[in-house]
Amino acid sequence: MKNIGFDIITIFPEIFHAYLGESILKRALQKELFDVKVYNLRDFTTDKHRTVDDYPYGGGPGMVMKIEPIYNAVKAVKSADYKNGLERLTVMLSPQGKAYSQEMAEGLSEYLARENRRMLFICGRYEGIDERVRESLVDEEISIGDYVLTGGELAALVIIDSIARLMPGVLGDEESAREESFTWGILDYPHYTRPPEFMGMKVPDVLLSGNHKEIWKWRRREAIKRTLQRRPDLLKRAELSEEDKEILEDINRGLCSEE
Repeated sequence: MKNIGFDIITIFPEIFHAYLGESILKRALQKELFDVKVYNLRDFTTDKHRTVDDYPYGGGPGMVMKIEPIYNAVKAVKSADYKNGLERLTVMLSPQGKAYSQEMAEGLSEYLARENRRMLFICGRYEGIDERVRESLVDEEISIGDYVLTGGELAALVIIDSIARLMPGVLGDEESAREESFTWGILDYPHYTRPPEFMGMKVPDVLLSGNHKEIWKWRRREAIKRTLQRRPDLLKRAELSEEDKEILEDINRGLCSEE
């Protein structure tokens, strides 16, 4: 197996064991398509109480995660990188980081697709992490949204999930990853399955027609329409074909006529 995967430094390893032990990611890990190694930050402390935080200099609420155990953990994880020819991207999860996107997920998936590439996540807690960690140990700072969580663990799992499902063999159907929301730069089209009618709600006739060309056109139109209604900001930067632009103009005309 290529040395491809994720390393995580956290004070709550169980969070990762629970999520990664289920569903698609569990099967992918069993197939050794990639691997995840979780390190307990408290194992890298030097005092008998295994202390990972302390009061902030200058006063203020909350506690701040100490640099020493994080430095020790990162150094231990990376100890054999140079000797083994391993390249590792160290990421800190933070609301101050670069906003995460599908485009970033695809770029990181391509990064990990090359042999001997790994990502190391530093998961913060409490009021924050000593600034010297950011200055001396981190390659990339990532935020999954404009809100604050109690720790970086959920953010790390979001990123791992979004990257792993783009790796070859992780999803049962490779088309699934190519046809999802944001992969085209716009939202996904509506999905239906059996029964064809439920409590008066019917599946659109075109999806039952067997005409794949018309089904594709309907799905593309619905995806553009849904994006226009729910996330018009995405259309401003989406790469639309000439056919897409004609569809968008037609949808706009229809919406205007309804007003």
